[in-house]
Amino acid sequence: MRYHNITKDDMLNGDGLRVVLWVAGCSHCCRECQNPITWDPDGGLPFDGAAKQEIFAQLEKDYIFGITFSGGDPLHSANRADVRSLMMEIKEKYPNKTIWLYTGDVWENIMNDTLMKYVDVLVDGEFMVELKDTTLRWKGSSNQRVIDVQKTLESDDISVPVLHC
Repeated sequence: MRYHNITKDDMLNGDGLRVVLWVAGCSHCCRECQNPITWDPDGGLPFDGAAKQEIFAQLEKDYIFGITFSGGDPLHSANRADVRSLMMEIKEKYPNKTIWLYTGDVWENIMNDTLMKYVDVLVDGEFMVELKDTTLRWKGSSNQRVIDVQKTLESDDISVPVLHC
């Protein structure tokens, strides 16, 4: 896995103050994407032990609510296995921290992926410039959904646990 940045004390990509991992690699290539530099899976830097320790140092802080995986697309084939492993390690080490995941894919295509058991909130769907709405919280266009993953997995009903933002 490769990444472009680790953002600290972020308030725009999930609830509360968060650390954000911006991974490299995206096949959605949304028109007017805010982060096209992250599309190339060979771009950025190798995700190494120092990058992981940087994230863990942030997660150690009481005021950090959790981590957000964004990019690029954390579910791109170049990222999926490493993202799953990192999420698993974070949930074991920091069980009270939340994990948010942004992807251009949709819930219906990924709900059975084993990494969903580690995700608290999923923002799904491609960014669509024609549906862009700057008043929406945590998402860029009205087609995207903010999904409480664990409640959705429990109830098998996406209509109830979607967070209204």
